[in-house]
Amino acid sequence: MMDRANQTGKSLGRWALVPVMAVFVAACSPMMEYHGYAPTDTDLAEVTIGQDTRETVAQKVGQPGMGGVMEGSGWFYVQSDWRRRGWRAPEETDRQVVAISFDLRDRVSNIERFGLEDGEVISLSRRVTDSGPRPGVLSQVFRVLGQFSAASLGG
Repeated sequence: MMDRANQTGKSLGRWALVPVMAVFVAACSPMMEYHGYAPTDTDLAEVTIGQDTRETVAQKVGQPGMGGVMEGSGWFYVQSDWRRRGWRAPEETDRQVVAISFDLRDRVSNIERFGLEDGEVISLSRRVTDSGPRPGVLSQVFRVLGQFSAASLGG
């Protein structure tokens, strides 16, 4: 009789683990996030170079998320897809940048699409006078650690 009760208890214990494992697996599965908007090639096929203006482009494919820095420069549509896995930093899986250029008459002069594979890491130029040698990483770490006190850690 005890064996049967013991087996039933073990069986129930195993079944109790199923929801816990399902929650664990769901928490570890990747989550996709989508940011921004880039028109599809089908949408862009409706835009005619040399004929369409900013207004007609806005009607056909929508307003861009950002424009060029200078007045009269192009429009940029940017869409990024990110994969998030638990505690890890998100990873960009796809990026689409659509650049629509306009001529002096405000008509479309060029349409370009760039993907994640076309991107380059660029260093921005800083117009700052060099202040001399910079401290090393370890000296910066020790300086930060030296700023803590027991009073600042206790709450």
